[in-house]
Amino acid sequence: MKKLLLLTTGGTIASVESENGLAPGVKAEDLLSYLNEINAEYTMDTKSLMSIDSTNMQPEYWVDIATAIYENYDQYDGFVVTHGTDTMAYTSAALSYMLQNPDKPIVITGSQIPITFKKTDAKKNITDAIRFACDGVGGVYVVFDGRVIQGTRAIKLRTKSYDAFESINYPYIASIENHQIEYNSKVKRTPMKPLKLDASLNTDVCLLKLHPGLKPEFLDAVKSMYKGVVIESYGSGGIPFEGRNLLEKINELLEEGISVVITTQCLEEGEDMSVYEVGRKINQELVARSRNMNTEAIVPKLMWALGKTTDPREVKKIMETPIAEDLVI
Repeated sequence: MKKLLLLTTGGTIASVESENGLAPGVKAEDLLSYLNEINAEYTMDTKSLMSIDSTNMQPEYWVDIATAIYENYDQYDGFVVTHGTDTMAYTSAALSYMLQNPDKPIVITGSQIPITFKKTDAKKNITDAIRFACDGVGGVYVVFDGRVIQGTRAIKLRTKSYDAFESINYPYIASIENHQIEYNSKVKRTPMKPLKLDASLNTDVCLLKLHPGLKPEFLDAVKSMYKGVVIESYGSGGIPFEGRNLLEKINELLEEGISVVITTQCLEEGEDMSVYEVGRKINQELVARSRNMNTEAIVPKLMWALGKTTDPREVKKIMETPIAEDLVI
């Protein structure tokens, strides 16, 4: 019999009606009482870490979640984390970096409709998450609407539909239907090493989406406030250098020791800065390339990298090294 730990953080799944709209209100121990089935395959303990709307999720809370899993790791066979959907993809990616060498399942789930409502996706999602946590596949995963997604590859694409999450630039790990798991491919097993908690983060990271008309001087303000910048560029990795010259300012950031990661505003297929002149003109020795990583993984990975070093060259190496299937070179 599997022994699981349910860690709750709030989110829609645990929300109730209030005077100001939906807000987390269901206690950790009460979530399981809404499930119709009693399964002899597992026992489950519960622990409430926080009770927040995931809009209020902060990097420091990622550390709390990772630490709770690490401190309880030896006592359980798997972990289920309930979480609001709006920042779930950031959290799943962050846990993928902070918890190194997991050989047990760490499964994150939530819902679009509260578990207290008559019509809800919460019961299915949490049941599926528990089922996958019992299967013993090590790693961090998002389970939502019958899909199992690698923790570094999830993106929330829809605000209302049950199928809110997609796996971008990476195949789904598995699908779950009627408690049956169908794997899409052979899951890569983690080498048998002790779990390592590596939760030092530098949160001085800015995410900037380019748009026509953006003033280059804006980057001067960024320089004084942040140690790292993620830039969602155009297309394959284009940075404008005519008219409003952003390229010059970005190269200044790099030369002054600010780490810069280039990604694309396009969800699928990733950046390739080597194709066009507007990509090649950036300082290639210092800029970090994201290739086909998701923005939701790039941001926590950059915080994690900067927690180790602020040397742009070293940060570049870390960012361009595949971790937890976050990029394919």
